[in-house]
Amino acid sequence: MDFQVGVIAGDGIGPEIVAEARKVLDCVGSKFGHVFRYTEILMGGCSIDATGVPLTDEAIAAAKASDAVLMGSIGGNTSTSPWYKLAPELRPEAGLLKLRKELNLFANLRPAYLYEELKAACPLREDIIGEGFDMMIMRELTGGLYFGARKTEQVDGVTVATDTLTYSENEIRRIAKRGFDIAMKRRKKVTSVDKANVLDSSRLWRKIVEEVAADYPQVAYEHMLVDNCAMQLVKDPKQFDVILTENMFGDILSDEASMVTGSIGMLASASLNDTKFGLYEPSGGSAPDIAGKGIANPIATILSAAMMLRYSFDLDKEADAVEAAVRAVLKQGFRTIDIMPQAGETRDGIVQVGTAQMGDKICENI
Repeated sequence: MDFQVGVIAGDGIGPEIVAEARKVLDCVGSKFGHVFRYTEILMGGCSIDATGVPLTDEAIAAAKASDAVLMGSIGGNTSTSPWYKLAPELRPEAGLLKLRKELNLFANLRPAYLYEELKAACPLREDIIGEGFDMMIMRELTGGLYFGARKTEQVDGVTVATDTLTYSENEIRRIAKRGFDIAMKRRKKVTSVDKANVLDSSRLWRKIVEEVAADYPQVAYEHMLVDNCAMQLVKDPKQFDVILTENMFGDILSDEASMVTGSIGMLASASLNDTKFGLYEPSGGSAPDIAGKGIANPIATILSAAMMLRYSFDLDKEADAVEAAVRAVLKQGFRTIDIMPQAGETRDGIVQVGTAQMGDKICENI
């Protein structure tokens, strides 16, 4: 089969880690008889440099013409990059927000899985880690505080900033259904996270989630306040299967979940709309301090490509092969610098490799 993949290499380490994901996709294509055709799309700082804006109409059209989009990382150093001296609507991340909205990418999936070989990298105590954990954070991505009306104004001589958090029942219902659908394919448990003791939007969230849950009697579900959830993630992460939540809460909790796995460089993500289309990207940032050094961890981007195979292309066997290859490489002892054993930990059989070498090793194991 042939698939058209839009590629947003982006900024910082983005081009390096995307190159390895493409290498792995081509390896999958060769082994399983598929062809992946790529269209380069500019977005972020590189688009600002080339066009003056973080996302052009032409880039949006190219993304819409693709079967799925694979993305690296967007942005740079917020303290030193000239991109961040621009107005907020012209900065790199504005392009990503616009693309999500234009493509209606309302469902963000962020798996957080602790590999047996990387337990030592987890900052939690061994008795908390236990046999490890495997959760999926389902974050609503196109509503809420990040997309609400905002303004900064002078009121009686005082500067006042206002951000508006708005959700409709339809927005909540569609992300809740997607969350329960994902739970049906996993361990059949949903934890809906809100702040219903304070926010009207959260009270509506809770009401709609309960209505959706009635259609999934096989799925156990619970409500949890966001502050409690943040605590539970470091107290007992293995209790979670699918965490369902709104935009800002999901942004914060998914980063917390990523770090208890030991390295954000290991974590993939997918942003989906109502069709099979999705945008696939690593959970980490552009890491401009290590860009061009060939040491960035490409595994999160490669696992994002595996999610693309699974969710957009329905190639479960191929996705399984990529994920199995990643586990095999870790068992063989190959590590990029971010997941190398720390001081005092055993390094027997552990070999440090660079970005391209890690991609090569994963291909060898497919």
